Amino acid sequence: MPAHATPHNRGPAAAAENRAAILAAARRLFAEQGYHVPLNAIAKAAGVGQGVLYRHFPDRGALAGAVFKDNFVELEQLAAATPGPDCFGVLWRRIVAYSVASSAFVEMVIDARTQLPSDVSEERLIALVAEPLARAQAAGLADPAWTPGDILLVEHMLHGVVIAQLDPADTMDAVRRALALIDPRLADLD
Repeated sequence: MPAHATPHNRGPAAAAENRAAILAAARRLFAEQGYHVPLNAIAKAAGVGQGVLYRHFPDRGALAGAVFKDNFVELEQLAAATPGPDCFGVLWRRIVAYSVASSAFVEMVIDARTQLPSDVSEERLIALVAEPLARAQAAGLADPAWTPGDILLVEHMLHGVVIAQLDPADTMDAVRRALALIDPRLADLD
């Protein structure tokens, strides 16, 4: 009779891998199934038990906050790696991509706004886009009247466009159309 291999529990040594797997599964499942996807489905997709998920993320808000922190880190790295006036366009395209792919996370963050850590804030996004926006304005690539707060407002409006779409296949067309109504430069997402 063949012996069945039992999975080896690596304990704390697997913590970083487990956390990364949970975040990847959460991004995918929230994008596919929305805000109310069961957390046990995320644990299963990540290949971990529910206890492991809850050790890392005690609730949906903590999970959303972790995803947003990762998004901010990526945006900050992108800004640092993109000199010149094109930086704002690069950042804007990534912010739009996050807004489209992560609308369920945005909803969770809005619900948990008062409980989120300060490093997941609108102020952080405003600070992140301020200097790249100024460079783009100086180069004539962005409206000189825009403020970083205006960019945040446009991102909020964009979220409304994303969640209003009944068919996910229509989302990017609707996003481009809405942004073109504001300013065609914002609709250049390629």
